[in-house]
Amino acid sequence: MPEQPTIIATRGSALALAQANHVFDECRRLFPRLKFEIKILKTTGDKLQSASLAQAGKSLPKGLFTKELEISLLRQQADLAVHSLKDVPTELPGGLAIGAVMRRADPRDVLVFKKNAEGDGKFPQLVQGALVGTSSPRRAAQLREGRPDLRVEEVRGNVATRLEKLAESESMDATVLAAAGLGRLNFRMDGGRLIGDAVPDGLCAEVLEPGVMLPCAGQAAIGIEVRAEDERIGSICERLNHFNSRQAVTAERAVLRAMGGGCSSALGTLAIIEGDRMSLRAVSFLGDAMCRAEADGDVREPDELGEEVASQLRDG
Repeated sequence: MPEQPTIIATRGSALALAQANHVFDECRRLFPRLKFEIKILKTTGDKLQSASLAQAGKSLPKGLFTKELEISLLRQQADLAVHSLKDVPTELPGGLAIGAVMRRADPRDVLVFKKNAEGDGKFPQLVQGALVGTSSPRRAAQLREGRPDLRVEEVRGNVATRLEKLAESESMDATVLAAAGLGRLNFRMDGGRLIGDAVPDGLCAEVLEPGVMLPCAGQAAIGIEVRAEDERIGSICERLNHFNSRQAVTAERAVLRAMGGGCSSALGTLAIIEGDRMSLRAVSFLGDAMCRAEADGDVREPDELGEEVASQLRDG
């Protein structure tokens, strides 16, 4: 095992740094005799997003948030690459593998809004014709499916930036963010309000249950990418890995892979484990019509379960 394993991560956002530091702290806790270091890179995806070069209405190409980190792994300039697993393509470069999946945080989405309409049906917090800002095709599709009257507009930037845009915009009524991302940035919900150092005053927040909005594959999970044949780093990953979290996101990513989608696809999926059984549900907007599917299987066979759900989606 290297005397000083190197953890590498993107510096594109405060969230990425928080995740890298979380892995760093866990490594030091589990291996107190080893010295770990963190290297932070700015990836092509970070540069494009921060410079607002992406075309409105179009997602960034696959792998832009992971490519430079993977090159560093292959060149042995780093040993463990920390990713938001939702951003990692389902097909990895040769010689690399997901070595560990950390214990997953809350995978649900959160609706952040200005004023509670206290209505009925889906998204009762939003008034008729409300404008919701999101850059996610998955979220946009589920918003429109649940409430055809809602208007959806492209909004980009990190969490703090999106909250500022919502607070400052006279026309925007709400946005949707990941519960896990909010939590890792030390934001919290208290009495229906979103609380935190960088949260503008007057914003409300409510968790969206999976029956209302399904998350993307791997949402809320931190994945650690490594060289596939590096047994020394593999022994570290064995301690970092959380079995149930890994099985769940493997099933979800199997759905995404079988459907030919990427991390920005209009597809939501969530696996829930109880004992030795896993239930998996998904919603897809990739075809001409919205399709839903659900199946149950052995927790030890996540790929098979994911492929079964994908087959149901394809059959419509």
